[in-house]
Amino acid sequence: MKYIFTKTVYLIVFLGLVFCLGSCVNEQSSKTEVNKEEKPKIEILQKIKDRGKLVATTDYNSINYFVYRGTPMGYQYEMLKSFAKHLGVKLEIIVNSDIDSSFNCLNQDKCDLIALGLTVTNERMKYVDFTNPHVQTRQVLIQRKPENWRKMKTWDEVEKKLIRNPIELGGKTIHIQKNTSFLPRLRSLAEEIGDTIIIVEDPEKEVEQLIKDVAEGKIEFTVSDEHIAMVNEKYYSNIDIHTPVSFPQNVAWAVKNGADSLRIAVNNWLVDYKNSINSKFVYNKYFKNPRIVRISQSQYHSISGGKISRFDDLIKEVSKEYDMDWRLIASLIYQESGFQAKARSWVGAFGLMQLMPNTAKMYGVDSASSLKDQVAAGVKFIKWLDKQLPEEIKKEERIKFILASYNVGIAHVFDARRLAEKNNKDPNIWVDNVDYYLLNKSKPKFYRDDVVKYGYCRGEEPYNFVNEILERFKHYKNVIEL
Repeated sequence: MKYIFTKTVYLIVFLGLVFCLGSCVNEQSSKTEVNKEEKPKIEILQKIKDRGKLVATTDYNSINYFVYRGTPMGYQYEMLKSFAKHLGVKLEIIVNSDIDSSFNCLNQDKCDLIALGLTVTNERMKYVDFTNPHVQTRQVLIQRKPENWRKMKTWDEVEKKLIRNPIELGGKTIHIQKNTSFLPRLRSLAEEIGDTIIIVEDPEKEVEQLIKDVAEGKIEFTVSDEHIAMVNEKYYSNIDIHTPVSFPQNVAWAVKNGADSLRIAVNNWLVDYKNSINSKFVYNKYFKNPRIVRISQSQYHSISGGKISRFDDLIKEVSKEYDMDWRLIASLIYQESGFQAKARSWVGAFGLMQLMPNTAKMYGVDSASSLKDQVAAGVKFIKWLDKQLPEEIKKEERIKFILASYNVGIAHVFDARRLAEKNNKDPNIWVDNVDYYLLNKSKPKFYRDDVVKYGYCRGEEPYNFVNEILERFKHYKNVIEL
């Protein structure tokens, strides 16, 4: 018995050691996993920071991204701007409404993340990694209320004409946007009800366009995520959005498989952002604010009206005459005057293009001249500045030098070029070369340098002037036709 007891004790001790060792390994593994979340590999994130720019793809519609009265707006756009600011980088938007193309954009390293309002599915997880969700939604049926619904005595009469039970979708035709999660959901629904649902994938139209088609009677049904449907219900009073066809689903951004550092950076940022006042303000602004309906129907909304300002035709006419992209001139005018024709600055600059009196005099105009003549004078001045720049500055760089010169004077730009050359930077490249010296030309160390001929200037103004005009110009090119 003594021998058996001793052997048993040894066995118990041995098993205990194995258990402890396993627990330690599991504990260590768990710690390693936690550490992985806290201290991820930084290659992707560091690349974005070194580049100084976050490149994101989103879709162009009345919710996620659009231009209104010359200003880029949208739910996804404002979230992306907040995240880019958190990283300390600029934001570049690539417009892409096709999900497969967006996945290709990501996996070919043409963009860093997808912000299309994607619902999280197992199938999509094969191709991308999702961040934590920023909102939840469900898929709903979009159908038209009966023609005379306003004249019906009770809402019950309206209800009887609408589909509320998914079984009633048997034999119906539903049009959906191609390559969306609506397709597998409707296939599953058809299986669940034991009947056929005729599904038509539209390769050309997005969800909002299909919702409009339902409202106008061109198609009978479509499917939308509920948060998108809620906004469009405000536009089209004759649609019904209250029949769910799915359970609640998470909506999140997507990053490339293995881009852990970026994914975790988004997740960490989301914790604070979702609890912030700004987050609630942005959500309410696009999903609950009744004013969004009036904005979406404005002629100055890039989707419904396609205009930037009431001066578009004038700007187009003058720009075409001088072979310039009218959207660039529009962005400059927005920066200078906010499209206020009677604007006048404290130094005497006037009109849409804020011409200085001496410059205006060179081209025979003043504040009493027609708006067309004033804009033409501004464009002529731009062309004159272009001719003053050396040929060594390549075409894609010239506009940056021209815009800076338009704002602060070409003499200060030439000073910045000389400072760049003296300090072994490229005097023919703007970003991180000449712009740095113009930005710092308000500091004695720079404006007192012996190569500087025109002294002090407040360099922050032209530096921001160039960046803001060109950033807005990119947005205009994204959504406004040439």
